[in-house]
Amino acid sequence: MTSLFKKLVLTTALVAAPMLAATQALAEGERYVLVSHAPDSDSWWNTVKNGIKLGGEQMGVTVEYRNPPTGDIADMARIIDQAAASKPDGIITTLADFDVLKEPIRKAVDQGIDVIIMNTGTPEQAREVGALMYVGQPEYDAGLAAGMRAKGDGVTSFLCVNHAIQQPTVGERCRGFAVGLGVELGGSMLDSGTDPAEIKNKVLAYLSANPDTNGILTLGPVSADPTIAALKENGMAGQIYFGTFDLGEEIVKAIKEGVIQWGIDQQPFLQAYLPVVILTNYDRYGVLPGNNINSGPGFVTKDGLEKVEKFAGEYR
Repeated sequence: MTSLFKKLVLTTALVAAPMLAATQALAEGERYVLVSHAPDSDSWWNTVKNGIKLGGEQMGVTVEYRNPPTGDIADMARIIDQAAASKPDGIITTLADFDVLKEPIRKAVDQGIDVIIMNTGTPEQAREVGALMYVGQPEYDAGLAAGMRAKGDGVTSFLCVNHAIQQPTVGERCRGFAVGLGVELGGSMLDSGTDPAEIKNKVLAYLSANPDTNGILTLGPVSADPTIAALKENGMAGQIYFGTFDLGEEIVKAIKEGVIQWGIDQQPFLQAYLPVVILTNYDRYGVLPGNNINSGPGFVTKDGLEKVEKFAGEYR
């Protein structure tokens, strides 16, 4: 073999080696299941679905999305049991109600299934159930930051429209907000339910009965969209301080119009995408970030809407 030919063979082998390794990694075909607490009616979770879709494509893995159609947490616990019984390589799940969900998650961990908690719950709760880590927004801290911001803007009394009263962690947003304002939560947290017409009517009734209210906090599009409609109906749109958690098409429009002062972006795309990437790399190479990942809070105002508006409901 000539020296030149030897060099060509060696160069070809070196170039081909990383390509072969990458192909082998992509061909491993791990399967993960993401279980959320969201009902089918909550379009906010479309961004989560986009996150696992892109993560699955990029990592060469399969990711299934499962949820209780009505948002029932007991039903969610059963879905986690079913997901574990299907023997996936990993489970990504929300921890919307620690008391109800801790046992099925621990059972999955005891079966040797890697678990990452996303979106709801806390890093401490994730540790307690044996999960690898937590990726999400610390709800109380986010509410506290929002309350401090609102206090600086002159808010002294508020209504918190809670469409997910059955999920204790979501209520932490209202509690943190009250502490940030320096006021008692008292009866300011409204159990609104999820029906848009009912939410609108409850908001109108509360504001009529409590005319000194000068701030509103909603906890996502489910409660924000009907609240926007309520304020437009009673003439308070743009006249009362209004902040919300999460983003969506109507929320972005309302920020643009000056009806909503800010939306808190917890970046649900990252909450779904990052666990897929992390689990895949952990399964294949044994590498794992040393800390939990805070995906939010980030305040979105009228000044920073260009990319948010472009990707709202898709990646933001």
